[in-house]
Amino acid sequence: MRILLTGASGLLGGNFAVVAARAGHEVIGTVGGWSGPALSGLAQQIRLELRDGDALAAAVRAARPAAIVNCAAVSDPGQSEREPEVAAALNVGMPRQLAMLARELGARLVHVSTEQVFDGTRAPYGVGDPVAPLNGYARLKVESERVVLAAAPELAAVVRAPLLMGNSPGGRRSVHERLLLDWSEGRVARLFTDEIRQVALADNLAAVLVELCARRELCGVFHWAGAEPVSRHWLGLAIAARFGIPAEGRIVAAQLLGSPLEATRPADLRLELRPLTELLATKSEVLGAQLARLEVPESLRAAVATMRAVA
Repeated sequence: MRILLTGASGLLGGNFAVVAARAGHEVIGTVGGWSGPALSGLAQQIRLELRDGDALAAAVRAARPAAIVNCAAVSDPGQSEREPEVAAALNVGMPRQLAMLARELGARLVHVSTEQVFDGTRAPYGVGDPVAPLNGYARLKVESERVVLAAAPELAAVVRAPLLMGNSPGGRRSVHERLLLDWSEGRVARLFTDEIRQVALADNLAAVLVELCARRELCGVFHWAGAEPVSRHWLGLAIAARFGIPAEGRIVAAQLLGSPLEATRPADLRLELRPLTELLATKSEVLGAQLARLEVPESLRAAVATMRAVA
């Protein structure tokens, strides 16, 4: 199957390309400001400004994909607050155009949304529970779900994704990569004990998206996440232990409630994963299995070795 992938240089997009190629699919991936080497898993890599509607339409029509997978977004809530016009263009305008192009070409569309469409007060959340976004990023994602499903209801699957871990193409996108970078530069991570996330590895979610490309009968909104919820603080401790790095002096426990933040964050975003867990071959993973596949980015290997040596 030929798949057009947006956001190929990101954490999820980079993992999707590898997983899809391994499954025998031809992946044409778009990148924006990526300046690194050719990305693994891509049969073709296209440099594209996704806010340029004419260029995006031309690229999709030229590719003639059987499926379109949208992993591109302004995913940092703080950036969405600082750059609302850019965030609206990439998080709503671009998915709307992809849905219209999917309808024009008869292509399957898989669009990635977020757990943050919920307010974190009534977990666990099922796919039919009412949304209640707390920040600008989440509100845009709610709108993206609406426009995608309105434009291509018989072709589109929307997957609400959790906090993701994994090995990113540039080594700086994942939770563990950012923590390792902070620690290598002497920064202390302030992690909340009352912020609960059902973290998933990017390659596991990528396998779900690959399956959904072929399951055209599965349309509408779906949830995916890891098999067990953890606090941000506990996750940080587990990552430190995974790499043999002492957490003392590097992680400080904090409380989300009452903390001043650039964008309000929900407290508890546990998700109910049915019906996907009953319909797909890919299975949700426990945290231990996810941690085992995390790697130290090449640029941080010397620093991590030093932190281990002084443990």
